[in-house]
Amino acid sequence: MARQHLFYDYKSCSTCRKAAAHLSARGVAVQLRPIVDQPPTVEELRSLWQRSGLPLKRFFNTSGLSYRALDKAALESMDDEARLQLLAADGKLIKRPLLDAGTTVLVGYDAAAYDALA
Repeated sequence: MARQHLFYDYKSCSTCRKAAAHLSARGVAVQLRPIVDQPPTVEELRSLWQRSGLPLKRFFNTSGLSYRALDKAALESMDDEARLQLLAADGKLIKRPLLDAGTTVLVGYDAAAYDALA
């Protein structure tokens, strides 16, 4: 049986709905986890970040209100551990959708990357 991917989403996010529909149309099984109500823990985020191969700053939802309310100078001076703790404390800070597909972690929605999962 194929591993079910973990899809962190936010019901009010149109991009999340689009990504979920994309996966569903291709028969990719996902387990939904509400990113605001059940944000990933620091440990989960560390694992997602390491497996993604992306810089940690890509995990921040820079267009959201939570991010805009941050002191950017303070954020820049934080180490990665403090940034992970900040992300884990507020699911709205995390770029979405966030998809944990095991060896692949996708941050945001890119149709070509989602196609590669099918």
